[in-house]
Amino acid sequence: MDQEQQQLNGAMRSVSINSNGLATKLNGHNGCKGTDETDNVRVQPTATAAAAAAASGVSFTIGSETSKATNAANSATAATAATANANANAIQIQTSAAGASAAEKKKMVHELCQQLLLTDEQVQELCYRILHEVRRGLAKDTHAKANVKCFVTYVQDLPNGNERGKFLALDLGGTNFRVLLIHLQENNDFQMESRIYAIPQHIMIGSGRQLFDHIAECLSNFMAEHNVYSERLPLGFTFSFPLRQLGLTKGLLETWTKGFDCAGVVNEDVVQLLKDAIARRGDVQIDVCAILNDTTGTLMSCAWKNHNCKIGLIVGTGSNACYVEKVEEAELFDMADNNKPHVLINTEWGAFGDNGALDFVRTEFDNDIDSHSINPGKQTFEKMISGMYMGELVRLVLAKMTQNGVLFNGQGSEVLFTRGLFFTKYVSEIEADEPGTYTNCRLVLEELGLSNATDGDCANVRYICECVSKRAAHLVSAGIATLINKMDEPHVTVGVDGSVYRFHPKFHNLMVEKISQLIKPGITFDLMLSEDGSGRGAALVAAVACREDILNSK
Repeated sequence: MDQEQQQLNGAMRSVSINSNGLATKLNGHNGCKGTDETDNVRVQPTATAAAAAAASGVSFTIGSETSKATNAANSATAATAATANANANAIQIQTSAAGASAAEKKKMVHELCQQLLLTDEQVQELCYRILHEVRRGLAKDTHAKANVKCFVTYVQDLPNGNERGKFLALDLGGTNFRVLLIHLQENNDFQMESRIYAIPQHIMIGSGRQLFDHIAECLSNFMAEHNVYSERLPLGFTFSFPLRQLGLTKGLLETWTKGFDCAGVVNEDVVQLLKDAIARRGDVQIDVCAILNDTTGTLMSCAWKNHNCKIGLIVGTGSNACYVEKVEEAELFDMADNNKPHVLINTEWGAFGDNGALDFVRTEFDNDIDSHSINPGKQTFEKMISGMYMGELVRLVLAKMTQNGVLFNGQGSEVLFTRGLFFTKYVSEIEADEPGTYTNCRLVLEELGLSNATDGDCANVRYICECVSKRAAHLVSAGIATLINKMDEPHVTVGVDGSVYRFHPKFHNLMVEKISQLIKPGITFDLMLSEDGSGRGAALVAAVACREDILNSK
């Protein structure tokens, strides 16, 4: 274990998780609601929170490293070994479930899924660790080593409703991107036209020049279609990847995520790459006024209607959050003659846990997801939350239970056993069934080639989906509650976008319930769905920049 990891561990609490997933030792801090003191207790890597119980026909076992870890507190080498062994000894089903009753199979599923349920103590510990990493990201001395980078966005002004005019927006953040034309008018009224363009797989993993030429071509076609081809319009560029900004119109890509791996873009200014691609065409005139992340766009979009909106959250293909921070807290903020008190911070929290801070709640299924991803060891938090991975997490649990005879009488299908074919939308559809009914569940199972499921199978499938999505909601809630508590304002509106939050039938309520438990007394909050996505936010950042330019020129 290197010095950085030892320092990180030294700033965290000691947590031991027993075989029922309950925290049995909590030292030094009081969860989300406590003050941020630093102690010298070294964190104990522990066994994955999992059930250990015998059931008829099936024996579940976990390693004994939980109890051993306590004795290894002062040995970094022993602690690292304990983590590795505990993960390796996650729940194993040792015999077939053939002949077990429906009740026994239900019990086996519930026991396996215990490792996917977070205790209140674990969630409070997550709040503390997230706050610790946020502070590391904000500070000059620790920013370079922090997983939660807390990039300064250079956005200091929120919309005030007085923005007017036509603006273009580019919204790039997944397998599709959008081009938007937005006309901001009086009384919070606006007109918006947009078009979605696909990004072919070969471009997602090709060269950066190919990617930006494709974007410029689509942008040109869009302007021609909407009769603004000859106009010179301001453009806001939503670029939903980790970005180290050097100004409102200059940002260097830190790393690709979400399936992208275009060569020649990392550590380059993506605004300049876009300008170069536009210049190579030579057919349109565009002023790039701002580059921002989709979380910033979501915040800006919501703030246009609700001036209490101070946090932006994405729970979709990926997950990220931004928030309003005091300038003095953002030590990397560097702008001459600045006299404004706040600046938006893009946390890039998807990478939280890349240093091992999430190992105490990760499961064998999380490890499987990570090892088969295109970026092993990266975006650990995001892989436990977002739509890109949620369906696959469920599939892995279903596959394990099927292979061991607990589900579908051990008779799976090629689709079930194929990576990536249990889509995250299935989770939302299955959980949308009314209690006691399995209409959607059976339709999904039929798509998977599983047409002989019993009601007991359907109930177990739904329970597995509920455990995976509830954990995701609680992880997100720990992050949002931490930011709300850090801001310490009496009321905060959280602007939210993303397919998981938008379409999952229970995600909103799960978040409201958990955040309410975690925030300080006296603080209130609400979650506001971003109606128009992050694209309008990009146009609004450009509009606010133009508004400020006009004010400064007077």
